[in-house]
Amino acid sequence: MRVISGSAKGHTLQSVPGDSTRPITDKAKEALFSILGDWIEGSRVLDLFGGTGAVGIEALSRGAEHATFLERNRRAIETIQANLVHCKLKELAAVQQGDSFVFLERYKGDPFDLIFVAPPQYQDLWRKALLTVDKRPELLYDDGMVVVQIHPREDAPVELQSLYEFDRRTYGSVLLIFYERVGAGDSKDDGMMR
Repeated sequence: MRVISGSAKGHTLQSVPGDSTRPITDKAKEALFSILGDWIEGSRVLDLFGGTGAVGIEALSRGAEHATFLERNRRAIETIQANLVHCKLKELAAVQQGDSFVFLERYKGDPFDLIFVAPPQYQDLWRKALLTVDKRPELLYDDGMVVVQIHPREDAPVELQSLYEFDRRTYGSVLLIFYERVGAGDSKDDGMMR
């Protein structure tokens, strides 16, 4: 697992000991950031269920302004912190240990451009997180988006009010689903697939 591009290109990332996390594959991460393109520059990112921090760190390496990493697992927190130091990106990040759903329900700060959701598999946590963001659209800037990473077998319909799915891509055992706020795609011209 490595940083693919940007200021920390080539840096190898530590893995979280044990099997409590499911890091994104390099192939899926490369595809994700190819889709996001220059849009990620200057953005505020929330890496929910942070794991190793690979997605938030990749975003920072490619020019994101700030990334918040949220993780419940103490070992994962230590791994994210070590990876940020190794990549010289610590000053651009906030790492918080806690429950992702409590964070989403109570958060009062500036909105995010990107919320990345990659929870432990087969627990339906991705749907719960997506529904929580859907109830609190103020978590996202008007042109912000949510990207969910799940195994294709976890895929199931979700009834949303303020978000809608605009794209999905499968890379082996990784399914990425892209959501944005209702009405946001009408005025945004960023070159991404819509």
